[in-house]
Amino acid sequence: MIDSGWLNIGSFVFGLIAWILPVGKLLRNNKQGNQKWFTFSVMSMSACAVSLCFQIIEIYYLVTIEDWSALSDTIGFVTFAATVLLIVTIILNTITLMVYRDKKQST
Repeated sequence: MIDSGWLNIGSFVFGLIAWILPVGKLLRNNKQGNQKWFTFSVMSMSACAVSLCFQIIEIYYLVTIEDWSALSDTIGFVTFAATVLLIVTIILNTITLMVYRDKKQST
């Protein structure tokens, strides 16, 4: 069966990747890599999607085994964390888009 601990760890790791990729791209300001910002944004959004998918699988697993107390204890935080993950990922990738779009127009 599924070990839900690994789903939570995987979700956390992919959530971090979703944030690290655009931040890392913004901090590395080199002309050679300016063309690859879109790839980093797609990878970031994909990592966010995988992270959220892991949480959906975790919820499905709890429903399947009918662990209603675990579900009711965690669903509030999971909803909050998923919302924060999505909003911050979108904001970081939007900032990356604006920075590199402006750099492309100025060159």
